[in-house]
Amino acid sequence: MQIILLENIIKLGKIGDQVEVKNGFGRNYLLRQGKALRASKENVELVSKKKVELNKKNEEVKKKFKEIADKIENKILKFNKESKENGELYGSIKPKEVSSAFKDMLKIEINPSQIDLRQEITRIGKYVINVNFHAEVRVSVNLQVDKIDSI
Repeated sequence: MQIILLENIIKLGKIGDQVEVKNGFGRNYLLRQGKALRASKENVELVSKKKVELNKKNEEVKKKFKEIADKIENKILKFNKESKENGELYGSIKPKEVSSAFKDMLKIEINPSQIDLRQEITRIGKYVINVNFHAEVRVSVNLQVDKIDSI
């Protein structure tokens, strides 16, 4: 499926680029979320006329996310979890749980889809995760997983 991007998208392209994507990804995500238009002569002309406006909107969004990224950069999120004797957790930590921790501890709304754990968090220890706010705004955050002290 040929589409024209209305946003900068990581590993895909920049505003106004015509790219080939799989049908499901194009239909179910890019078109539905308003991130792209089907490639046609009319849409190519429309996007070229609106490109300045789209770039300006993109810069505003990028600036907003940059401010949030500066607030959370190098912060440490702490989790206290029940674990086995060898340090393995009874359940792994998922992006949804990390998102809730950002909301509770730092009062910042982050979607679970923006969180890249890099690896499964199944043991006690320190981890580094990435938060992808925007195609050009990424930040690393430290995660500390501790064992709950039993009485």
